[in-house]
Amino acid sequence: MNKYSFNQISLKQYIFIIFETQIGIGVLSLPRDIAKTAGKDGWISILLGWILSILLSLIIIRIMEKNPEYTLIELLSKYFGKWVGKSLSVFWILYAAFAASVVMFSTIHIIKVWIILDIRDFILMILFVIPIYMIAKHGIRVIGIFAELVFLVSLWMPFLLFFAFKDTHWIFLLPIGKEGLLPILSTVKSTIISFLGFELAFILYPFLKDKKSATKGIVIANSLSMFVFLMVTVISFVRFSQDQIKDYAYPTLNLLKLIRLPFLERLEITFLSFYLFLLFMTIIPYLYTAVLGASQLCGKQDHRNVLRILVCLWILVSFFFHPSSSQIIQIGKPWGMAGTYFAFVFPILLWIYGWLFHLARKEQKQ
Repeated sequence: MNKYSFNQISLKQYIFIIFETQIGIGVLSLPRDIAKTAGKDGWISILLGWILSILLSLIIIRIMEKNPEYTLIELLSKYFGKWVGKSLSVFWILYAAFAASVVMFSTIHIIKVWIILDIRDFILMILFVIPIYMIAKHGIRVIGIFAELVFLVSLWMPFLLFFAFKDTHWIFLLPIGKEGLLPILSTVKSTIISFLGFELAFILYPFLKDKKSATKGIVIANSLSMFVFLMVTVISFVRFSQDQIKDYAYPTLNLLKLIRLPFLERLEITFLSFYLFLLFMTIIPYLYTAVLGASQLCGKQDHRNVLRILVCLWILVSFFFHPSSSQIIQIGKPWGMAGTYFAFVFPILLWIYGWLFHLARKEQKQ
């Protein structure tokens, strides 16, 4: 009997968790990030990043198919033994906790800058921690249900961007390939950081009810993210000049600021208020990965104690740490660098090692 049978998620929930984890902060800042290195050819880098993320996603699913009842933390101990496996697990737990922390403090900064200027960080932290804790403490099944709700709540958001088509200049995208091949390829690194989230399949796979559909699900999730990234980036590129877009920390919000509706002002504030749900859905899966991994590492069934410790640390840090825009960018860089290794390099090495491991076991049985 599957030990996770009472905490399973459907294929739809699996897709939504990965998709919503990916788009989070990336939707807001990606156009600026890729414009800095690839100019208006950055949309090509998104397509290349999408292809790369799908290939790595398929490798992760291939690894998990051989070990369907194991989460990554359990798998590492199986492959590498108790001490080496636990050491590698610690790095994964720290990576997930750091990713959740970066997005949490980035969210607080964005809300302060765009909506409530004078509020203290610790007040926002407490307000945000309450719903995040309430969802994460119930485990992956409730996270999956919340992911479905968030998808329905945010379904209208992409259509807002079509109002920004006024005064667009499609000539800004021409000539295609102006910057050359090298800048486009070097920018793929920035785009694959935005696709981070698919590596959570290492944790989600054992909870998936229909494991045969895992490949289809993760391809759909990556493709949905690619579509959103491509749409936001292209609209930003045809609305702003290359010099303009580099000056905006979050070009998507600046796009919304340009939209004028007869019945609503400051559309970006309304948008951000609902977008908080999506930001929470970037934080919660990484947070759950960290606390579940730490609990499994300690041999505990209940992850809530670790969860309480981590959210209390967040509240404590928020009393002393008040990051500026430049500091938010700086703490995001180590996450991107770590994500490159944990999501893109690690699966390849683990796949090769796992293939050798199972080959050796097969020969021993013979």
